[in-house]
Amino acid sequence: MNRQVTGRDTISITPMLSAEGAPSEQKLFRQLKHLTGEAILRYNMIEDGDRVMVCLSGGKDSYTLLDMLLALQKKAPVGFELLAVNLDQKQPGFPEHILPAYLDSLGIEYHVLEQDTYSIVKEKTPEGKTTCGLCSRLRRGILYSFAEETGATKIALGHHQDDIVETFFLNMFFNGQLKAMPPKLRSDNGKHVVIRPLALCREQDIAAYAQYRQYPIIPCNLCGSQENMQRKKVKQMLAEWERDYPGRTEGIMRSLCNVVPSHLADNSCYDFTGC
Repeated sequence: MNRQVTGRDTISITPMLSAEGAPSEQKLFRQLKHLTGEAILRYNMIEDGDRVMVCLSGGKDSYTLLDMLLALQKKAPVGFELLAVNLDQKQPGFPEHILPAYLDSLGIEYHVLEQDTYSIVKEKTPEGKTTCGLCSRLRRGILYSFAEETGATKIALGHHQDDIVETFFLNMFFNGQLKAMPPKLRSDNGKHVVIRPLALCREQDIAAYAQYRQYPIIPCNLCGSQENMQRKKVKQMLAEWERDYPGRTEGIMRSLCNVVPSHLADNSCYDFTGC
């Protein structure tokens, strides 16, 4: 590609010692691959001839997403292309050599987009407020535009089951909406289809797999550095529930896939006047 790779050290996940009875790398790989394939089939995420743009942030989720799609691509009943895209937001200290070196080792098509959204977010976000909203909107606009330029028919993001459940509670607690993060979404202008192939995968399995794979993780200096985010509080709440009631997060996810509109209270979803 068009960027020189330097010899600077990479940032890696520190490996944990394997606990007795912990899933092996191969078992985790098979499980994550199966769930990714199931999500793709269930929500018709990828079709024959698709050009899928995989958005890489440098975090464990997007690395795992790329791994799963590369593995499925080899045996999928439909043919599809993959291109990896990273948005270099010009965060201070961003190790810009890491992703090109990693992607070169895979031998796949990739692009690094350089846009100084970091300065914009820091300038426009009031002290003490979260940066995620503005940062997300800026990223989305840049990625949508690039998808159109490169002929990408699908935009793949690394959100997993835990992200979806957390978003459900965030919307319920703070926005007064029963709304989560859909596995598949068409953009408001109708031009782009966003897919989340890891929608059925648990974060703990992704984290364990990432430690086996020793991905060169790049930390985020924006949302990743904010300790008072409501999402982190919701994540803590769910972790406590999971400790007391193992499997609760998966149960909530199942409920999001099994909605009964007549037992809610939204007139736009169910004809209460005519029933």
